[in-house]
Amino acid sequence: MNNKVVLAFSGGLDTSFCVPYLKNEKGLEVHTIMVNTGGFSEQEAKAIEERALTLGAASHKTVDAVDTYYNKGIKYLIYGNILKNGTYPLSVSSERVFQALEVLKHVQEIGADYVAHGSTGAGNDQVRFDIVFEILAPQVQIIAPVREHSFTRQYEIEYLQKNGFEASWEKAKYSINQGLWGTSIGGVETLSSDGYLPEEAYPVQVTKTTPEHIKIGFHKGEPVSFNGVEMSPVEVIKAIREVAAPFGIGRDIHIGDTIIGIKGRVGFEAAAPLIIIKAHHLLEKHTLTKGQLYWKEQIAGWYGQQMHEAMYLDPVMRDMEAMMDSIEQNVTGEVEVALMPYHFSVLGCKSEHDLMSSKFGAYGEINKSYTGQDVIGFTKVIANPLKIYYSVNEK
Repeated sequence: MNNKVVLAFSGGLDTSFCVPYLKNEKGLEVHTIMVNTGGFSEQEAKAIEERALTLGAASHKTVDAVDTYYNKGIKYLIYGNILKNGTYPLSVSSERVFQALEVLKHVQEIGADYVAHGSTGAGNDQVRFDIVFEILAPQVQIIAPVREHSFTRQYEIEYLQKNGFEASWEKAKYSINQGLWGTSIGGVETLSSDGYLPEEAYPVQVTKTTPEHIKIGFHKGEPVSFNGVEMSPVEVIKAIREVAAPFGIGRDIHIGDTIIGIKGRVGFEAAAPLIIIKAHHLLEKHTLTKGQLYWKEQIAGWYGQQMHEAMYLDPVMRDMEAMMDSIEQNVTGEVEVALMPYHFSVLGCKSEHDLMSSKFGAYGEINKSYTGQDVIGFTKVIANPLKIYYSVNEK
C-alpha cells in the first residue's frame, strides 16, 4: 500500500487534529478535501485551505457540491416534508453521503490507499462516511483517529499546541456543522437530557423583533421564488435563511435513536428548512388528492429514515424519488408566511391547481355539484356495512 491518505477536512478541531497526527504518528502523506454543501463562503473556504496547508497537508482540494446536494437530496426532503421525529429536518445527516461520495472521487483521482475522517465513535457520522467506502471502495483502508483512540477534545487541543499550532478551548467549546439545509450545534449541554444551549451557542443571534411577511413560490414542489423574485431553489433557501434566522426561528433540540443504537441529542438552527417544509406541506394539502397525500406520507417517512441512517445508496431510494417526482407535478403556487421572534405562521396560499375550488362550493356553506337529498342517500349507503354489523352483533 502507498502512504497517501485523503482526509475529509472541515477546519474544525477534530479534522485539524487529524492532519499532524496522521502525518507525524502514522507517517502518511495527508491530502485534505473540503466538500462545501452550503456551509462556507468563498472567503471561509479559502481560510480552511490555508489552515490545512499550515497544519502540514501535502495538498488541499475544495469541492462545491451545493447544487448536487440540493438536486439529489434536499429536493426530496422538501417533497417528503421530512422532519425526523417531527422535529429535525436532517440538516447534517443528509449532507454526509454527498460529502463522502466527493471524498471517494478524490481518493480515486490521486490513487490513495487510505481515507480518513474526524468522527468520534459515539455518533452517526462515522457510519455515514464509512458505509460509502465499504460499499463502493472496500479496498481502501479507513482511518478515524479520534474514534480509534477515544481522544478527548482537550487532548486534541493540547496535541495541536504541543506541535506549534493554534488551538483553544473557547473556540472548540461547541461543535458546529453548518450547511445549506441548516446548522447542528453540539456542546456539553446536549450531552444530558436536561441541558439546553445558551444564546451564544447559536451562530445567528436574534436581532429582529418586528414581524415581517414573506412569500415563497413553488413550481412542481420546488421553491423557485422569494417575495415575487424568481431564483434558483438554492438561492431561495439562502434568502429565507437571511431574513428569518435573525428572528431566532428554526431553533430546537433533536432527540433521536442513532444508527449505532443509542439515544442522541443535538441542537440545531434551521430557519429556512422549517419554513419551506411547512409552506410546501400547506400547498400540497390544497393541490394533491387524498390518495396522493396518504401514500406520499407513507414513503416519505421511510425515505427520511433511510437518509438519516446512511442508506442513501439503497436502490429503493431511487424508486421512492421517482414516485415523489410524479406526485409533485401539480404542487405549484405561492405561500405567504408571517415571521415573528422565535416562531412563524403559514398564512395561506394561491395556486391554479387548488382543489379547494369555488366552482364546487364552499365548505360548510354551500355545494354546487350535489343536493342535500343526495347526501342523505350517500350516507345511507356508506352506513350500511356497519348497520349490518351492529344488527348481527346487537348484544
